[in-house]
Amino acid sequence: MNGAARNWAAATRPKTLLAAVGPVVVGTGFAFRDGGEHLVWAVLALLTALLLQVGTNLHNDWADAHHGADGADRTGPLRVTQTGLLSSKTVLRAALAVFAAAAAVGVAGTVRGGWPIAAIAASSVAAGVAYTGGKRPLGYRGLGDIAVLLFFGPVAVGGTYYIQTLDLTPTAALAGLGPGLLATAVLVANNLRDRDSDAQVGKRTLAVRFGARFARSEYTVAVVVGVALPTLLLATSGYHPWHLLPLAAAPVALRLLARLWRGADGAALNPLLAGTAQLLLISCALTCVAAIASA
Repeated sequence: MNGAARNWAAATRPKTLLAAVGPVVVGTGFAFRDGGEHLVWAVLALLTALLLQVGTNLHNDWADAHHGADGADRTGPLRVTQTGLLSSKTVLRAALAVFAAAAAVGVAGTVRGGWPIAAIAASSVAAGVAYTGGKRPLGYRGLGDIAVLLFFGPVAVGGTYYIQTLDLTPTAALAGLGPGLLATAVLVANNLRDRDSDAQVGKRTLAVRFGARFARSEYTVAVVVGVALPTLLLATSGYHPWHLLPLAAAPVALRLLARLWRGADGAALNPLLAGTAQLLLISCALTCVAAIASA
């Protein structure tokens, strides 16, 4: 891989793409359980989710550099705009192009799903831009956690379920809270790591507002509930042994919690971020298998 390709790969933040894949996997599993699976539209939902995540990552790279959030003392992974590896204008143009592609795929989805799919696509693009863009970015006001919970949770899972089944059950919508909470845990670990540098540039995340202990507690609740919730929701249709399968992710979750509460901080939290993203995908895959197997 040449230098330019490495820079663009870094800008897309490949490890975070697991957070986009997981909700689509869960939504498809529940659609299969309810007899409404449609793999062509599941692939379309996955493509849309990936484009939205890449667009958000690129826009975040540009916006954080613009706001001064990615300084020289940054302990997280490389940011291509702040380091000058790619020009600010180039990264912004790429972000907008990817968002446009996501919107185009979303418009194609309206052929099947109508206005609900159009609303999901439009609000998702808007949230991706508003997360770090504009005069009052969500991520700078402590609202990023809520945005991630909703858009990586009920919105993504519900949208995936709806475009396949043309329906939305309460159970399928609530199932989105599992990946939504685990995606929030990824964000919390990121904000815990960056709280000092964020505070210096006025980025008022919850970790900045309420401190490290609050952030560790928030992470713990998000992980524990996120891992346990799928089993509880699957069991609402009556007990089946497969419903216990999502709990197989618990050992991974416990290892991450042990690392967190042993005092990991700063750059030492980078492996926790990667591990939490992996936990999200593991939990979502197990939930999907459990839903299909218990159909």
